[in-house]
Amino acid sequence: MPPKLKYSQDGPEAKEIAQYLPYFPFKGIPRFYDIGGFLYEPAVFQKIVDIFAERYSELQIDVIAGLDARGFVLGPPIALALKKPFVMMRKAGKMPNTITSEDYKTEYGSRSGLTVQKDKIMEGHRVLIIDDLVATGGTLSSAISLVKMLKGTVVECACVVELKMFIDPPAASGLPSRTKLFKDLGHSDVPVWGLISEDVLTNEAKLPDGYVDDGEEH
Repeated sequence: MPPKLKYSQDGPEAKEIAQYLPYFPFKGIPRFYDIGGFLYEPAVFQKIVDIFAERYSELQIDVIAGLDARGFVLGPPIALALKKPFVMMRKAGKMPNTITSEDYKTEYGSRSGLTVQKDKIMEGHRVLIIDDLVATGGTLSSAISLVKMLKGTVVECACVVELKMFIDPPAASGLPSRTKLFKDLGHSDVPVWGLISEDVLTNEAKLPDGYVDDGEEH
């Protein structure tokens, strides 16, 4: 059964929420989308939780997994709304009794594999993966690998923001392709959904005097 489709990418609700997602020049990236904007607005944050909860309410989901670190903010309220367990997928060395996926690459550079506790995802579990944003798909691919290592199934990867420019860009663009990455890793069977795309993320942050891009690799 496909997810409920009352809410579509870049639909009316998404366009309204997009106004609370300003972009900054940060980490050398001209458009870094800051979820702190909607987290500061309880009604907007609640609307996002409601949208995701409704989308997945009729699917058979056993576990909701959130990615380090912003998935830890978004995942728990969605899990509570759906009355499902929440598990953390963290950087290595942060939790006991874990397995680790292979190293991966993101738009920021190379990363060590993610980890999850071995007893939190069982064989046959249907898992919903939550993160704030998907770009190249590197982090999501690491999370998908963890689920498959434990013989679970990823129902969908759900993000507030999806940068469509990375889905399948022309080779001449020089941009990494999420479609190719997923194919190479055997993850083409896993759907990805984002509520908002860059097409409607037009709210440029008003930078204060003296603003400095002090972002660090994380």
